[in-house]
Amino acid sequence: MKLVTFELTTQLGKQHRLGAWIDGDRVVDLNLAYALYLSETKGHTSAHQQANAILPSDMLQYFERGDVATEAAHASLQYVQERDVSGAQDEQIIYPVDGIKLLAPFPRPASLRDFGVFRTHMDAAAKITGKEISPEWFKLPNYYRGSTSPASIVGNEAIVTWPNYTEKLDFELEWGVYIGKAGRNISIEDAPNYIAGYTIYNDISARDIQFRHMTMALGPAKGKDFDNSNIMGPCLVTPDEIGDPHNLRMIARVNGEVWADGNTSDMYYTFAEMISFVSQSETLYPGEFLGSGTVGKGCGWELDRWIEPGDLIELEIEKIGVLRNRIGEKEENPEAWKEKQ
Repeated sequence: MKLVTFELTTQLGKQHRLGAWIDGDRVVDLNLAYALYLSETKGHTSAHQQANAILPSDMLQYFERGDVATEAAHASLQYVQERDVSGAQDEQIIYPVDGIKLLAPFPRPASLRDFGVFRTHMDAAAKITGKEISPEWFKLPNYYRGSTSPASIVGNEAIVTWPNYTEKLDFELEWGVYIGKAGRNISIEDAPNYIAGYTIYNDISARDIQFRHMTMALGPAKGKDFDNSNIMGPCLVTPDEIGDPHNLRMIARVNGEVWADGNTSDMYYTFAEMISFVSQSETLYPGEFLGSGTVGKGCGWELDRWIEPGDLIELEIEKIGVLRNRIGEKEENPEAWKEKQ
């Protein structure tokens, strides 16, 4: 399935709903679809209450329910796709994709770890900086922890924030996995069973401040921590629809022009290896996110080409779709914080 979290504006305010993307241009509200299924096929008078318990309209709770929720989702999809339907209480169940707001699949993932596993990108970084790849990179997967604040995580069509402290904003063509169930000391062989699904990840970076921070050996800091800096979507694709994850084409376009054209086969470490490594003596929980790092030539820094306000960034990965975002205007710098001299 292609699962999404989408936002609706109702009389009670904004609501987040769990959906399934079908037929390329429609989204089914899974919770309401299951309530209708229970009402019409099982005769349940408390269909909504049962649907909330079995197939809740929340991505995290959905994966916490496990196989029971998955089976309910499949039954619901099959039922509504065979009919022209409205909900058990005449609610709208199916929406056009272009008529709703897609959020990140997990609007606030439990954690965000971003790795750097593409060999071509590492080779390019070594060439640009004049520093050899550390021998340790070939022995241990490396990552940093990113922000999961509500303002940081956004989805398809969100406007990219241009921070008031940077002159060199950049995109990064990445992808990643969400953890679907809790586990600790997971073996590499068993790790694929912990993957809830795959998504595209655009790790927006303020390059000038990032590289200054990294000279202090504590990570990118404000180089990556700002509103709308972690973009995920447009959907979460379950492993059964991905098949072999090690040979998928990855493309980045800026204003329709191809800037990057890579492949997941260039990953030195697999997601199974990353999951296994992180889980050693540490419990992973549903909703945690692991990013791949940038594919070769998948950012402006490698190409020495820089995006500008108003640019349209489209990141495409085979079998997932296209993550599309436009770059916002540069924020004014009020000089509220000044560097020490």
